[in-house]
Formats: sequence, C-alpha cells, structure tokens
Amino acid sequence: MFWPQTLFIYDNPVSDSFPTVGIIGAGQLARMSVAPAEALGINLVLLANSSHDSAAQIAKHVVGDYRDLETVLNFARQCDVVTFEHELVPLSIIKALEAQGVVVRPSSKAFIYSQDKAEMRTRLANFPAPKSHVVTSADGVTGYPLIAKAISGGYDGRGVWRVNSHQELNEVIAQAGRVLVEDLVEFDSEIAVMVARSPHGQATTWAPTQTVQRDGICTMTITPAPILSSELSEKAQKLAIDIAQELGVVGVMAVELFVKGSDLFVNELAMRPHNSGHWTIEGSHTSQFEQHLRAVLDLPLGDPTMTAPIAVMGNILGHEKADMYRPYLHLMARNPRLKFHHYKKEALKGRKIGHVNLLGDDIVELTQEVQHALDYMSGEVDE
Repeated sequence: MFWPQTLFIYDNPVSDSFPTVGIIGAGQLARMSVAPAEALGINLVLLANSSHDSAAQIAKHVVGDYRDLETVLNFARQCDVVTFEHELVPLSIIKALEAQGVVVRPSSKAFIYSQDKAEMRTRLANFPAPKSHVVTSADGVTGYPLIAKAISGGYDGRGVWRVNSHQELNEVIAQAGRVLVEDLVEFDSEIAVMVARSPHGQATTWAPTQTVQRDGICTMTITPAPILSSELSEKAQKLAIDIAQELGVVGVMAVELFVKGSDLFVNELAMRPHNSGHWTIEGSHTSQFEQHLRAVLDLPLGDPTMTAPIAVMGNILGHEKADMYRPYLHLMARNPRLKFHHYKKEALKGRKIGHVNLLGDDIVELTQEVQHALDYMSGEVDE
C-alpha cells in the first residue's frame, strides 16, 4: 500500500503535453536526474523505498516495494515511460508491466543482461571477454587463480572473488550458489564507456573513462582515459555502441572494460546512468542524466563532447568524519573550480555519499586537487 502522503503526488494543475517519466528507485542516480528533468519541463516521479531516500528528499515520489507487482503497476500507470536506477527489479515484474502495455525502457529483453552475468556472457559470446563458464562445484575447474562472480546482485566489489584453489571456490559456491567462473585477466587498467541509444536506433558515446579502484570501489575517474591511444579509444567506443545495438538497449548504459596492451575485454554492463559517468554533469555538453531522459523519451540525443580537455571525478566515501558541509569553507577557497555533489545519504563508512568534479588541462594538478578534496572531506588531512 502507498503511504497517504503520496496520494496527491501526481496532481498537476497545469495541463500540458509534457510526459511523465517514472524511475524505479530513488537513490543518488535519480537525484541527479531531477535537475535535467526540471530544465526540460519533464514530469518526474519516483518509486522510493522511503521518503528519506536521496532523491525522494527533493522529488515527487511514492513509497512502495519494487518487488510487489500491484505496487509497481499502480505506479507505472501514472507514467508515460518507466525506467530504472538499479538492476534489482525482478524480471517477472518488468515483463508483467510490458504485458499491461506499460512502456518500459530498457525493455525486459535487454535488462536481463545487466541482471544475469551468465546470460550476458552467453549473449555476448562474439565480443572480447575473459573465458568463462557457470559452475556449481569446483570439480573439474582448473587454471587457478581465477575470478568467481555471483550470477546476480553484485556491485562495488561485492559478489566478486579472486579464488586460488578448489577449496576457496567451494567456499564461494557454498556462499553464493551457482557462480560464473572467469579467467583472471592481468589487465593494465580498467575503463568504462558510457553509451546512449534511443528506440529508433540513434546512439552516442562519451569519451572513454579510466576508473581508479580501491578495494573493489571506484574512487576516481579520469576522462578521457589517459592510457588509451586514439585508435584504442575509438575501438572502445565502437565496442560499446555495438553491444548496445546487439542487446537492443534503450537509455544509457555503462560498458566496463579491461585494457591489456591493445586488447579490450568486456567486464560488466550497467543499463542505467553509472558512477563512471558522473563527470559528465560539468564535463560534457550533455550529461548522462539528461541523455538518459532524452533516450527513453525517444528525443534526439544531445552532444556528448567534452567541455574541457580533461575531467576528473572523485567519489566522496563515508568515513568517521560526519560533517560534510564545513569542509566547503576550506576547499572552495582553495579551488573555486571544484564542483560538489552531495547525495544527502547517511555517511556509512565506505559508502558513496557524494562526488566532486574538476575540469582543466593539467592531469597532475586535477588529480592532486581532487584527491586532496577527498582526503580533506574524509578527515585524512586537515589542511
């Protein structure tokens, strides 16, 4: 059942032709979609777990369980198109929406490949990727060390294990059940390519982004990826567009890739705006959030080119330091070009609670300034 406070949420005294986009989920990705929706005049409504969710604090929303079909159907009937900010919605519910005539983008036929890693590997068998297969036992598995992945539900390093022996693999299987086993790729770096595709097949990509990981969590991105030649950058962008076309994606998708020499290997897919595209808010003529709205509404896609030679993004992670406002005094005075985005989430240790963007033309200066901002906001440095 919906909370009483949400009964009036769709009231719109102004009669107009602007569509309503419904987003299932009300975290930071939905929060950052609010500004471009307002700018375009698009009506945005969210299905939130709680009114305290990041985006629910600032946007129209209803509170309900995305796993309950009746709840999701009631929500979807108020929308012209429904999209997602996470991959947790059961595929059966998405198919039920479609059966009721709800426009869902991306569709269930595409969305499954961001939910089920085994299905994704099977469908993309002709694309470069680590060799993989599904196992329910370590019997017959060779080639240690290797990577084991939960078939669904993993993110930010969760659900991914480096295993060195039969015993370790059996321990993972006991915990996760059926797992995808992949060859370990000793890569040089990790990159992500954000791609957008509309229902009529228009597609665009942003410059490939290098992602810096720590303990399985992305801490910083650098765009364009400095480790890529122009030829390899074009190859990565074409690969992302080809995957979007192959899967019939509508909306924004992140294609995460390993780089080893001149070779690229598909690692993961996320069919929604993604952390590796947060730099686009200031660093691109069209942000990933505006582009996703354009794509799911089948509007002409925007210009993805960069507004500066280099864009660096740093993820602000929760730490023991709880006051995230006072650091602005020092950091804004030190570098007025820093752009802060706070998600208004509880500052749990290791949790992404915001990010900072900085644009310029000196990669050393940009990365140092962003790292200083992250260290200062976490309390690791005090000057």
